Amino acid sequence: MLFTITISLTVLVIINLLLLKFSCNKTTKRTKVDKKPVVLTPQITISQGDERLAPTGS
Repeated sequence: MLFTITISLTVLVIINLLLLKFSCNKTTKRTKVDKKPVVLTPQITISQGDERLAPTGS
């Protein structure tokens, strides 16, 4: 009984390792494209308005 369980687990581990070995996606290395980085400069305009502060009472 113990021998059967050991053999079964060993076979399952070997199958798992084989599947892992052959199912991995091989990614190709991409070549770098010589592009200048795009610099975004947002133009923010802040309107100066009258700021009325509430009395705090202190």
